[in-house]
Amino acid sequence: MNENTLMLTVLLRHDQTQNLEQLQGRLDDNDWWHGFPPEGCEVVSWVVAMGIGQIVTLRLPAHRLSTVNVEIERRAWGTFATEFYPTYDFVPVRERLTRESDDRSRALSS
Repeated sequence: MNENTLMLTVLLRHDQTQNLEQLQGRLDDNDWWHGFPPEGCEVVSWVVAMGIGQIVTLRLPAHRLSTVNVEIERRAWGTFATEFYPTYDFVPVRERLTRESDDRSRALSS
């Protein structure tokens, strides 16, 4: 990932006043499945959290952020309540911190 790329986690909270058929119909009417995410955005993960909704993490060029926002407004409003969180991949950081912790432990025991 370069400095002009960012990761964005989008929480799509289900509107629990509608049943599944109503939600799917609204998504179809808004061409959700073809329009989101917009071109140029990579889906890193897309999971369902029961009782919450869908959690989508995208990797995208920073200049595409406004496009993601517009597509959410165009296609998801009325079906989902949305929340956005800038995110990053913690796995390499965790691996580095684990190595550093191991090094400190070894230094103390020597």
